[in-house]
Amino acid sequence: MDKTVTSAARALADVPSGASLAVGGFGLCGVPAELIDALLAGPATDLRVVSNNCGVDDAGLGRLLSAGRIARMTSSYVGENKEFARRYLTGELEVELVAQGTLAERLRAGGSGIPAFYTPAGTGTLLADGGLPWRYRGDGSVALASPPREVREFGGRPYLLEEAIVCDFALVRAAVGDRHGNLIFHAAARNFNPLCAMAGRITVAEVERLAEPGELDPGRVDLPGIFVQRVVAVRDPGDKRIERRATRAGGR
Repeated sequence: MDKTVTSAARALADVPSGASLAVGGFGLCGVPAELIDALLAGPATDLRVVSNNCGVDDAGLGRLLSAGRIARMTSSYVGENKEFARRYLTGELEVELVAQGTLAERLRAGGSGIPAFYTPAGTGTLLADGGLPWRYRGDGSVALASPPREVREFGGRPYLLEEAIVCDFALVRAAVGDRHGNLIFHAAARNFNPLCAMAGRITVAEVERLAEPGELDPGRVDLPGIFVQRVVAVRDPGDKRIERRATRAGGR
C-alpha cells in the first residue's frame, strides 16, 4: 500500500481543534518541522500535545506555542523554552510534567495495547499523593492539580500506576522511509520518534529520503509501517539546529 501524501498540509488537513498529538523529537533532533509548519498554517487550535519537550521559542513546537495554538503539554521538561515557562506560570497553559523514562513507557504502552503499568518512579512524592500543579491561575494559585495515583506493593516495594498514552495523531520525522511507512531514524532522533509513532491513531511521518518498497534492509528498520498511515517526503535542511552550542577557545 502506497501511503505517500503529496504535502504536509494535505497530510494534516483533517486535524481538528482540540486534537491530541504525540510529536516526536529529542531537543531539536528529529523534530517534524514541516508538519509543525503545516499545523501552524492551518486552523486547528486548543491542541493537546505530548512530546519530550516543547522546542525552543522560535523553533519546533515553540512556534505553535507562541502562536497560542497549544492548550496542554505533556512533557518531561520545560527545556530551553522561556515562553513555555511563562505560559505555564501565568496560567495560560496546562502542563503535565512526566519523568522522561515514564513518558517513553506510557507512549510505548499505548502503542502496544497495554492500558497501564506500575513503576517505582515517583513513589513517595506529590506524583503519588496528588497535588502537582497542572494549571495555575493568574495570581499564582493552583487552578488544577494532579490527582492521586494508585500505589501497590510488589516484592515489598511500592509502585504507582501510570496510564498509557494514545493520541488522535502522531507527527514524526525519519531520516529514511519507504512508501509502505517503514522508517529509519538517525541517532538521537530515535529516542522518542518511534514511541510517538506507535501512540498515534493516525501517524504521519515526514521523511528526508523516500525509498521504494523493498529498498530498505529489514534489519535496519526502526519502526515497521504497520504503525504509519501517511508519509510525506520533505527536504533535508542540512544545517540542523541544536538547542545550545558551547565552545571553548584554546586550552586542551
